[in-house]
Amino acid sequence: MKRILILLLLSASMAYGNADIWGKTGHRVVGEVAQKYLTGKAKRKIRKLLKGQTLAEVANYADAIRSDRVYDRFMTWHYVNFEPDQEYRNAKHNPDGDVVMGILRCKAILEDETRSEADHIFYLKMLVHLVGDLHQPMHAGRAGDRGGNDIQIQWFGRGSNLHRLWDTNMISDYGMSYTELTKRVDKLSRTERMELAQGDVYSWVEESQDIANEIYDSVEVGEKLGYSYSYKYWQTVEQQLVKGGVRLAEVLNDIFD
Repeated sequence: MKRILILLLLSASMAYGNADIWGKTGHRVVGEVAQKYLTGKAKRKIRKLLKGQTLAEVANYADAIRSDRVYDRFMTWHYVNFEPDQEYRNAKHNPDGDVVMGILRCKAILEDETRSEADHIFYLKMLVHLVGDLHQPMHAGRAGDRGGNDIQIQWFGRGSNLHRLWDTNMISDYGMSYTELTKRVDKLSRTERMELAQGDVYSWVEESQDIANEIYDSVEVGEKLGYSYSYKYWQTVEQQLVKGGVRLAEVLNDIFD
């Protein structure tokens, strides 16, 4: 019986150990891309706040603290749900906050010179992560299925769900480190980067929701997915990673430059 219990615990660890791969890999890509496009002034101020750490190195902080109940009030900051036919600003908002409100709150605190250095460090780390979350389309999915978590699929014969497919499976199975992925995705011209940086958090979240709606239409419940799905949608993954990085740099330069 004891051996069975140990095996069950190991299985659970394997099943959920990579549940934040977008966090560990994708978020670091977003941070690494953003690092390249910081102005000199913003880079110096951020380096001082982060004690020499890079954006990629702190990109997973907001996920790491989720295991501490002290930070439960930030749980809803990682996602947003609103109806597909609505603009975010006209939608009913979660009173506990969402990813858009979280980004705006972080920005306001970082711009407030009366706040402590500790506050600036904390909310900078949060901001780096939240801009990444905003660009994972299923973080702007539907409330009824918990952003695709309740839509079960098969991925290369393994049980998964639509949210995990985009949060974890495709990036994990692609098999590149965050530095390798950064080199692969960050091939935009200056003009292309300027075009991506246009808009604001409101237009960006609505863009993510539009992509989420396409993703919902891309699968059937219980569908067996694999190479063909990855081939069809991998470019979307790459585009969202580089958008997140370019736009994060834009937000940070606006704050610190």
